Amino acid sequence: MSAKTIVARLFCIGMAATQLELLIAQTVPEEIVVNSAGLEETIPMDLSRYGNRVEIITAAEIEQQGFVDLTQALQMLVPGLHIAPKNGAFDYFDASLQGSRNQEILWLIDGVRITNRLYNGTSPLDTIPAHMVERVEILKGGQGIFYGTQAVGGVVNLVTRNFQDESDGVVAAGVNSNGGFMTSGYYRTGTGPHQMVFYGSRDKADGYKPYRGEDIQPSSTDRRRSYDVTVAGGKYAFNLSERSRLSLQYQRTENRLDFLTPFANRSTFNEREEDIVTAKYDFQISHRVGLYLKAYYHDWDTLYTRIHNVVDSEGNLTGATRVRDDKTYWGYEDFGMNAMIKLNVIDGFEYVLGLDRQNFSGEDDVWRIADQKEKVDAVFAQLRTTEALFEDTAVAFGVRHNQASNVGSSSVWNLSGQHDFSENFFLRASLGTSFRLPDAEMLFLNEYYDDDIDGVPDGGWFAVGNPDLKPEQSRNVNVGAGGTFGGVSYEVIGFRRKITDYIASYVPVVIAGVEGESFINTDDEVDVEGVEFISTFLVSPNWSVDLSATYTKAELNSGGAQLTEIPTAEGKLNLGYEPPGLPWGAAVALNYVGDVNTRRGQKRGNYTVIDASAYYQWGADLRNRIVIRAENLGDKIYTTRVDSGTRDVGGSYLYRSIGAGRTLHLGYSYQF
Repeated sequence: MSAKTIVARLFCIGMAATQLELLIAQTVPEEIVVNSAGLEETIPMDLSRYGNRVEIITAAEIEQQGFVDLTQALQMLVPGLHIAPKNGAFDYFDASLQGSRNQEILWLIDGVRITNRLYNGTSPLDTIPAHMVERVEILKGGQGIFYGTQAVGGVVNLVTRNFQDESDGVVAAGVNSNGGFMTSGYYRTGTGPHQMVFYGSRDKADGYKPYRGEDIQPSSTDRRRSYDVTVAGGKYAFNLSERSRLSLQYQRTENRLDFLTPFANRSTFNEREEDIVTAKYDFQISHRVGLYLKAYYHDWDTLYTRIHNVVDSEGNLTGATRVRDDKTYWGYEDFGMNAMIKLNVIDGFEYVLGLDRQNFSGEDDVWRIADQKEKVDAVFAQLRTTEALFEDTAVAFGVRHNQASNVGSSSVWNLSGQHDFSENFFLRASLGTSFRLPDAEMLFLNEYYDDDIDGVPDGGWFAVGNPDLKPEQSRNVNVGAGGTFGGVSYEVIGFRRKITDYIASYVPVVIAGVEGESFINTDDEVDVEGVEFISTFLVSPNWSVDLSATYTKAELNSGGAQLTEIPTAEGKLNLGYEPPGLPWGAAVALNYVGDVNTRRGQKRGNYTVIDASAYYQWGADLRNRIVIRAENLGDKIYTTRVDSGTRDVGGSYLYRSIGAGRTLHLGYSYQF
């Protein structure tokens, strides 16, 4: 889609919004309803009232603890979410939410899908700094009704800086002991019906050495994983009336991210450009009817460069290099439209109806996925009770039907509810189904060399996609009991998930007598069950504690070993000290990870990482702030991933990526 087409569509939305409001204004009695948050923005909080667990991480928490990389903030602060950054800040990571696989978490920015549709398991936060975030919303359990494919384990939505009428802003700068620095800032203001937000940041570092000494081959001469991340964005809202708002948003990132290996590597990196354009229209037609429209465009382009050192037969560097990839392209476009209407026309009930269209195209010249297109259309509906029907009970039932162009259709449903026995105790539950579409790699991979077109792979081994794959289907149950007791808030959650039509990756196949690998739906079932405990309390007016623990069993066919990259246990502790009336505070964050099976048959885990931070504020209205943070205070050496490589002499071997060691961060910010 061209830039001209995008602008035309956004203009059409604005014109249609204005005409729609004029038409409805002729038939609806005048009434003022201040629409401070649109229908999409309220979905997480609405779902939390109807039996779904929602975690919120605020900008204040991130800033006071000095997090620069959003991945690290989520790793240390979010209960039930396991994250293992491969090579530190702004890198890929493995993740699990309540025992899910990495590819079963859907990632969004302001409601726009940023999950990589080429590879569902490729985590998308390597281009997202923490400075731009107003809050992070984490919805647990199957969320396929509103969010569609991949929301099997849950949804993580990154919300950028909010609109407001008052003018304010922040400028910040910082350094770290890995040869890094950052600058960031935002400004927001409002005048009359107009509101604007502008933000930007630059994060750059030489990085750290992410491998053990014994795993690094002499042929690898670039041994520090560096990053250079630049983000700029703007948001504009035009309040057409006290009941309606048209908003536009644009965000661009330009990044260079090292992709190291401990063998042969002279220089390997991805150069990324990413653009997100969004137009939204919210109209509170009356106190009983609300309308929401959205159009979005997401363009993600990467040029991959890989230069290897050449060694002789004895493993000595020759001084020569070999260019394996020279700005080789991989990327995708994802654009679509969404419409929702919320009705409260019958006392005691509320209805949400919606349409969703997603259009995807992508290609990869590195791992040979030809340019392919996919379209998914969906209709969804949810019926909710209100306090007019049940004062202390809220129940919701939703359905969604999806029709994809490249795979079969799928339908999902969800039933959830919460009952408040008193102000101090509640029960809630959610059960239903979700689905995950196969990604482009699974459908269209073509590592198949047949130069003479005789049907036989010329290069021997091959790997190909399977366009006949069906979506994975899942059934899930979440049950929670909680409340407050003696100033302690708590919840105990049990969860269970069963996945069918399981897609097995890189299964041996034979084509024209040659052995290779592909993807197939199998009769295997993924069985996940576990329990999560979450508690928050004040030890004293000065001390606060957030405590969580998650225990998970995730297996194939209810037996065998734990599925890879899903911890059997994980615990988090956040201890905060903020004396009332004093301009300073401190915090300690602890993350314990139990046993983890890796994709290479090795184990990792059984480690505890501790961060410590402190801040001090001064000046008029405490506008100046300095934050110091010690990441991995104990300098713990722990494995984040196990991969295979090639020795300079002697064949293949397994090597371990290790997390960042003790790193000191110092940051300053000024609020105006």
